[in-house]
Amino acid sequence: QVRLVESGGGLAQPGGSLRLSCAASGFTFPFYAMTWYRQATGKERELVATITSADSTNYPDSVKGRFTISRDNAKNTVYLQMNSLTPEDTAVYYCNAFKWVGGQRLDYWGQGTQVTVSS
Repeated sequence: QVRLVESGGGLAQPGGSLRLSCAASGFTFPFYAMTWYRQATGKERELVATITSADSTNYPDSVKGRFTISRDNAKNTVYLQMNSLTPEDTAVYYCNAFKWVGGQRLDYWGQGTQVTVSS
């Protein structure tokens, strides 16, 4: 059974930091690209970080230089270090694993963890 379990969300002050974790099980973690998405209330889900199976990373401009994605294949875990947080970072953050199989994208999703940035 595939599971992605996020943790580390909570309340942070503007300018503060949080580290999210996503523990994966039930699939061959090292072969999957891992991403973090977020969805703020009333907005569409937004991709915030990607790390490939080859450890290549990518970020949108909205978080570049503030967020860092990393993975530990020995622990089947992906992390998202978030620094210099602003209220605009408030959202539910979702962990996603994907790979391409026969031309189709295979996706797994976690349940999400709430991040609230407020003074």
